[in-house]
Amino acid sequence: MHRFKDLEIWKRGRAFCPEICLTTASFPESEKYGLINQLRRASISIPSNIAECCSRHSNKEFSRFLEIAIGSMYELETQLLISNDMKFLGNLELESLLKHLESMIKMTSKFKSSLR
Repeated sequence: MHRFKDLEIWKRGRAFCPEICLTTASFPESEKYGLINQLRRASISIPSNIAECCSRHSNKEFSRFLEIAIGSMYELETQLLISNDMKFLGNLELESLLKHLESMIKMTSKFKSSLR
């Protein structure tokens, strides 16, 4: 069993949540229950699923929750791209967020593959 607070993937996922909250703070009020909510929920889901998988006793279960966290990362990537399409997010901001997200996806995927 892993201690989630010691995992770099959990730390990065947790650090990403405030970035998303700050980013979405400038979105239009009309998106409060749309993209803002979706982006924030997806970002919170990442470290939450990593923490939850740490309570699992088998690598198979652990790996399944890491896969869910990776799914949330891809969901977040799609929502960020849509936010940019809708002009809620600038290209430089999008690029920075996607770079951070890509590094988290790679790190989590690599960690997941080490469980086999």
